[in-house]
Amino acid sequence: MDKQDSLRLESLRQRWRNLLPDQDPEPILQAYGQSGRGYHNLEHLQEVLNWVDQVPLGQIEKDQLSLALFYHDAVYDGGRDDNEQASADWAVRDLGERAAPLVELILDTRHAARPASLLGEWMVDIDLSVLGAGPERFQRYDEGVRQEYSWVPGWLYRRKRKQVLKGFLKRPFIYFTEFFRQRLEAAARANLQAAVAAL
Repeated sequence: MDKQDSLRLESLRQRWRNLLPDQDPEPILQAYGQSGRGYHNLEHLQEVLNWVDQVPLGQIEKDQLSLALFYHDAVYDGGRDDNEQASADWAVRDLGERAAPLVELILDTRHAARPASLLGEWMVDIDLSVLGAGPERFQRYDEGVRQEYSWVPGWLYRRKRKQVLKGFLKRPFIYFTEFFRQRLEAAARANLQAAVAAL
């Protein structure tokens, strides 16, 4: 583990302790640190939590988002289609009734439909913030996703990946909140268009 990884882990541990001082963060952090995770890893977790600090919401909402984001990719396996439900179930096992407001937020990151709540819209926008990242970060994200699906034949991966990326481009807006539209919408569209063209 290099110095950057060590600093990232310590930052995430401290953030977790501020939210859940009675709960051990290591199982969650170990899940994100699994070697096969090219994108849904500790870097992604830290990035989305950093966005929480910037959004114009109250502390209660920020804490709910932070907790939901800690759990949202706790289970991630490209070979299964219930990662979000399994991650929500993990939150329920750990937190019991305290997990109730988190479950819907975690399930919103399936990106299957518009979230039912405003907080869910923030959750989804934060989760998709990487789409509007700088070109180098976006390329690492794209390569990381391919790594997570390395078992899929190239021709099939390209076809399915193109469908996913075009699905985002067909939306009137990629982001639900004006905050993210102003900051990331244009860059996200440019990144997605370039990624589709490269497939």
